[in-house]
Amino acid sequence: MFEDQLQAVQELLTTSEKFRQLHDQYQAIKLEIEQHGQSRDQFALERMKKQKLMLKDQMAVLLNQHTS
Repeated sequence: MFEDQLQAVQELLTTSEKFRQLHDQYQAIKLEIEQHGQSRDQFALERMKKQKLMLKDQMAVLLNQHTS
């Protein structure tokens, strides 16, 4: 995630509480999908994936604001 902007991500993780919260939520959902995705019903799994994408979009907005 955001491999081409790792330095900016690291800066935001240390300076932005909002970005850190979004990142933590994203990582938790990603881990949940990886570990338990197969045991979830399809609706729940799709909902988690959409939530993960929404968090990534929100982080991208903060990242773009930070780098512009």
